Amino acid sequence: MKTDKNGLSTCPIGEEQYELMPYRRDTRIQYDWRDNDGELFSGIFKNLEEARKQRNKWRIEKYSNIINK
Repeated sequence: MKTDKNGLSTCPIGEEQYELMPYRRDTRIQYDWRDNDGELFSGIFKNLEEARKQRNKWRIEKYSNIINK
């Protein structure tokens, strides 16, 4: 991403960053979101809606694992 420094995401805690990337005959979204504990969720998705859906799924799984310990 253009906002990366030395290959590391500069995404602030509790915020998202994304940019469009050309992919074959289509475009994709490179998506970063940093959780409140500083952990980074990152990936390449078909669209912003899919990125946020997967982020939410990741957070639910992450926090349900913490609660169930």
